[in-house]
Amino acid sequence: MKHIYILISSALVIYLILLTLIYINQRKLLYLPSENNYLDDPINFTYNEFFIEVDKDVKIKSWLIEKDLKKYKTILFLHGNAGNLFNRSYKLNRLYELNLNVLIISWRSFSGNQGKPNETNLYEDAKKAVKWLNGKGVETENIILYGESLGTGVAIEIGQNNKFNSIILESPYTSMVKAAKIYYPYLPVKFLLKDKYESEKKIKNIKTPILIMHGKKDNIVPFHMGKKLFEIANKPKKFLQIEEDDHMLSFNDNLLLEIQNFINKY
Repeated sequence: MKHIYILISSALVIYLILLTLIYINQRKLLYLPSENNYLDDPINFTYNEFFIEVDKDVKIKSWLIEKDLKKYKTILFLHGNAGNLFNRSYKLNRLYELNLNVLIISWRSFSGNQGKPNETNLYEDAKKAVKWLNGKGVETENIILYGESLGTGVAIEIGQNNKFNSIILESPYTSMVKAAKIYYPYLPVKFLLKDKYESEKKIKNIKTPILIMHGKKDNIVPFHMGKKLFEIANKPKKFLQIEEDDHMLSFNDNLLLEIQNFINKY
């Protein structure tokens, strides 16, 4: 009996140590600025690289693909986890085919930026990008928020109760807590997680048109999460179920046409 007590006590101590280490280092596990999971396609568009000041001594690398800021709508591209701006070149190449301007920003600590990523800071990065566009004469009503994976939580946050033209969500999650439970089912993530990105609670506060796109074979963010957000979202809304795609969509001609039709409609 004594041996069993010692074993249980030892296991509990080890588990508590594990929880402490994960709690302390969770943002290093959540945000992966150095990891590169994407292929770099050749860049077939012209862009202006510059830095947006988001905090004292912190500026984030940004690309502006400008066709005509006054004539066309502007996509604010909020990228997902891992990689840098170049890793999104295959998507930007396709978006360049449309009559759009695109501003893509990189988060703090991504693409060589200074600063530390967390939920509050990512929200602030996006808000400063909107402010930068406004300063260039782009009205909020002409800005399309495009969230990719991690960036969908940011798009939903800043899209609440704001008059953006529309919002496009690629491979979105319902909340970071629910997503983390998939990878860490043995941990009390609800209590451990600092950055919760509670999109499921927020999306009903969005009054602008929403397009949600999700690959049926997504092995990172489950397909049902995108479907759940669509069910909660207000109209007008559209859901694209991409049968053969996984987490990162292929951006083929059919998908590009769907995006174009959605943008033209609103």
